[in-house]
Amino acid sequence: MPCLRANTHVKRLMNKPSHNTVIKPHRGFTLIEVMVALAIIAIALSSLIKASGSHTSTAGYLKSKTLAHYVALNEIADLQTRRAWPDIGTSDGSAEMAEFEWFWLREVVQAGDDPNNIRSMKFTVYIDEDHTRSLAQVQAFISNPANSQPAAIINNGNGNGNQNGNQGANQNRNQTGATP
Repeated sequence: MPCLRANTHVKRLMNKPSHNTVIKPHRGFTLIEVMVALAIIAIALSSLIKASGSHTSTAGYLKSKTLAHYVALNEIADLQTRRAWPDIGTSDGSAEMAEFEWFWLREVVQAGDDPNNIRSMKFTVYIDEDHTRSLAQVQAFISNPANSQPAAIINNGNGNGNQNGNQGANQNRNQTGATP
């Protein structure tokens, strides 16, 4: 039996750690480490929420500013298509766009030497009827439609500007044998 006992003693010695190796106990995060990690995550998430809120606010403002600009351009185009000659002075009105009512103020002044030739218009578009918060301002020049020349005749390429002259030229070429 002594042999068996020696084997048991050897096994015990092999299972014991040597004096050179240090066994570290398994441990988790301390409460302070968890609190610091949560604070860092909270700061990062609050920054992201603030940035997304700022982006949403800016997108809404830019949409309103763009629509206000379109309102001013539509009013200018309306004057041009109606061939209207606006009176010098200030006038106001409103227009509906994107299911919202926009209020505008138009200031017309004389431009150039001849008072009956060209005028400068400045449209300022407001979001409120009291004209306290402007979103867009567009300046345009309009010429007097009474001084405008009629539309030019489109030249069809034969130099004389009419359809009959082109047919006559083709008939002459065909009679002489030239190919068009």
